[in-house]
Amino acid sequence: MTNYEIYIAIAIMALVNIFTRVFPFLFFRKNELPAYIVFIEKFFPAIIMTILIVYSVKDVDFSIFPYGLKEVGAIAFTAILHLILKNYLISIFVGTIFYMFLVQYI
Repeated sequence: MTNYEIYIAIAIMALVNIFTRVFPFLFFRKNELPAYIVFIEKFFPAIIMTILIVYSVKDVDFSIFPYGLKEVGAIAFTAILHLILKNYLISIFVGTIFYMFLVQYI
């Protein structure tokens, strides 16, 4: 890349960065958020956890030993942890660490 191309790339990245920071103030000037933003805010963490569950069991063969016990155990552990703590971020991270422990050491 030439210096000219590098300067253009930096300018484009700076404009994109500024736009992403200014975007909420331009489009959400009222105090109330649009209904679709409230919907995303309310249901997105549960949707992400559902996607992670489906992804984690997609290649598991439940007819061969250990019958998916590690995956089901990690899912149950994560669900119980979330019911106790009510924090998606901690539930996902600690559940993932627990699953990695099961896969690596048991």
